[in-house]
Amino acid sequence: MLKSGLKSAIAIIAVFIICTCIDPYTPKLKGYDSNLVVDGLITDANSSYTVRLTKTMQNQSDTPSAVSDATVIIADDAGNSSSLINHGNGIYKTDSTNFHGMIRRIYVLHIVTSDGKEYESEPCIMQSVQDIDSIYYSKDQELVSNNSQSQEGLRIYLDSKEGDNNQFYRWSFEETWKFKVPYPKKWDFNPADSSITSVADLKEYCWKNSKSSEILIYSNYSGHSGPVRKYPIFFIATDQSDRLMIEYSILVKQYSISQKEYNFWDNLTKVNTTGGDIFASQPFPVNSNIHNINNLGEKVLGYFQVSAVKEKRIFIPFSETVRLQLSFYNYPCERFERSANTPPDHFTWAELYTIWCITSTYYFIEPLYYSGTNTLEKMVFAKPECANCELTGTLKKPDFWIDLK
Repeated sequence: MLKSGLKSAIAIIAVFIICTCIDPYTPKLKGYDSNLVVDGLITDANSSYTVRLTKTMQNQSDTPSAVSDATVIIADDAGNSSSLINHGNGIYKTDSTNFHGMIRRIYVLHIVTSDGKEYESEPCIMQSVQDIDSIYYSKDQELVSNNSQSQEGLRIYLDSKEGDNNQFYRWSFEETWKFKVPYPKKWDFNPADSSITSVADLKEYCWKNSKSSEILIYSNYSGHSGPVRKYPIFFIATDQSDRLMIEYSILVKQYSISQKEYNFWDNLTKVNTTGGDIFASQPFPVNSNIHNINNLGEKVLGYFQVSAVKEKRIFIPFSETVRLQLSFYNYPCERFERSANTPPDHFTWAELYTIWCITSTYYFIEPLYYSGTNTLEKMVFAKPECANCELTGTLKKPDFWIDLK
């Protein structure tokens, strides 16, 4: 009787497993087309302008392939044209000595790829843009983790002056900040003779740089031009990065864009926030202003942007972090003190150095001596990124940098 009941139970479990197992579904996508992606911007700034050409990839994790050996030309309504210089890796640049954008001129981008396909942008007029009035900041909080937690930090805002019939705007920004590694490498150890010498080129202070990837746009739906007030540019969670640990600077650039370009960026924002579930609402097409002149049905991605630009920079010293009572950033770094004569292991100093710095790729940063003597007691080690600022930044001080007290 017991065996019969056991068999019945096993049979029921087997049926349950068979009926509840769901095989994973991997959709096979057919008819994939690799589309041209154009990222180009010209302004009235006295600088070189860049057009980047790539092709889309079927797998989202793949790196877009560069479009090399193309001919790229920018022409205006006054009969002027400029052939962009191929810098490799899909990057094409203008010569800043003989070409720069002018307000009220109309520009067209021409592209001929190595396979003979010809592309052209819609005519784009360069509109003027008003000055940035001020950039400022205040203490704030931001929700993270699906709005379940809040982070404390600093939010940066922008005020803009009133312009000439400007209703649509876009902003970009570049960050630069000075930082210090917590355990700078100040000493070198020579395993050949166990000598210790001071480091001549100390890499303690460096600068980091980052360009914005956020889409920052604004529309004055009232139909009247007017100043922009307290537009949020960027939020810095002060305990999540070292941006505000010494000194921070942000350069904000302001563009005046057409309604069509505003719609392009607005739609791109909506597509980027669409869920990845195949059963969710599918992303809609984001229309470009570039087309294949011989095949209007070919889909082209990206946008040829034309706008005057105004920019403004501010500096924020560490004293502001203190004044606003913001949380400090703690570097995820440790220093390790090790002795060569710690039982049960007994190493030479050269062997200890090899274990930590050759095998484990740590840095020897300094020696510790017995009190009042020149006899080595311990060697101190740290991770490379905690001892050499050049691994995550640059030693070169930016030309625009001002050290604030």
